Amino acid sequence: MDALLQAFADYGWWIVGLVLLVLEVVVPGIYLVFFGLAALVVGTNAFLVGGSGWFGFPQQVIAFVVVAAVAIYLGRRWYGQAPGPEDAGPLNRRTGRLVGREARLTDAIVDGRGRIALEDSWWSVSGPDLPQGTRVRITGADGAVLTVEPAQ
Repeated sequence: MDALLQAFADYGWWIVGLVLLVLEVVVPGIYLVFFGLAALVVGTNAFLVGGSGWFGFPQQVIAFVVVAAVAIYLGRRWYGQAPGPEDAGPLNRRTGRLVGREARLTDAIVDGRGRIALEDSWWSVSGPDLPQGTRVRITGADGAVLTVEPAQ
């Protein structure tokens, strides 16, 4: 039993770190990776200087907390600088990409709703009542519904 506890004391931080990294892959999230990396760092330090006696379990726990806090702080700064969805451009916002384009109404706008064919898709539009075939300019979008006005 003492051999098992000693083996866990020697490799426990590495085991915990690897388990946390595997859980990061299995359970979607972003914070377990920082705890896993902190456990691996403490495990490496415990392996390298553990025999000297001054890096006992209480010091290892304190080191884990400090390294995890630093890793989380740096990770939040790193991920905070990544562009958000609003900065990603029009790639995944097809309606935003269409603003400013012109098209002809394929279905008249009646009671504020109509349709246009643009590129390879049919789009629902909203705007003032207009007859079929009227040239319109896309001025905005509300979800998948384009807002139009008569083109000049």
